[in-house]
Amino acid sequence: MIRKALVSLAALAATLSPAAHAESGWHLLNMTQGVTDISRKIYSLHMLIFWVCVIIGIVVFGVMIYSLLKFRKSQGAVADTTMVHNTKVEVVWTVIPVAILVAMAVPAANTLVQLEDTRNTELTIKVTGYQWGWQYDYLDNGVVFFSRLTREADAARRMGSGVDVTKIEHYLRDVDNPLIIPVDTKVRLLVTATDVIHAWWVPELAIKKDAIPGYVNEMWFKVDADKAGTYRGQCVELCGRDHGFMPIVTKAVSKEEFQTWLKTTAAAQKQASAPQQPAAAPAVANAG
Repeated sequence: MIRKALVSLAALAATLSPAAHAESGWHLLNMTQGVTDISRKIYSLHMLIFWVCVIIGIVVFGVMIYSLLKFRKSQGAVADTTMVHNTKVEVVWTVIPVAILVAMAVPAANTLVQLEDTRNTELTIKVTGYQWGWQYDYLDNGVVFFSRLTREADAARRMGSGVDVTKIEHYLRDVDNPLIIPVDTKVRLLVTATDVIHAWWVPELAIKKDAIPGYVNEMWFKVDADKAGTYRGQCVELCGRDHGFMPIVTKAVSKEEFQTWLKTTAAAQKQASAPQQPAAAPAVANAG
């Protein structure tokens, strides 16, 4: 009885853990450098601020540890209870942090300005979040489709399904219809939602925006020309029961392949939505 319960518990844990089958390694503790120019700038900014914080930590803790060891009571040190104010020290420890913050703010502000610069975009896609999936609308191109967790993974994740989820590739991180985008193209996303707040996030693209009902956020990215491939993300705003089961898959392809896909998909959707012509009535031979 206990063994059966433990087996069921282990199966449940594997089913509910999307990260169980994800890539692992020490490098995942840091930000990804991504596949876009802006993602590399964000990574560089992150590392710059990181090392500034490391240096500050070394200096502060170094002085503190030195003071604790050098001026400890066992060495005969006596606390100076008369020094309660020193103007020079207070000026120094105010000016130095302000100077550091200003120096850090310059590259940070420059990166933020570039993040919000959606000028000269070559492709605009409206992204709509809903419980629990995404809708992609290629504005001015006549292509609209829904994207949600694959049927195979959706069935396997349910308790008692009897499916070995370790045999499913990209379990809980794959969709039926990925977002197709061209490389070396500035793509603007208009992000909104129909029901509750969601958030669209793909780490390699270095973009994340909340999808809010009645409100439109925008963001952009441009995948490097030599970085065609599949990039995965997920909703990162708690949005209800199946929040953990609405992945995002973006497939970057060459410009030629994208144009072919766009024309083929647009034609197929146009044909599917065209009104059906009524069948012609069969001719009736005159009896007379």
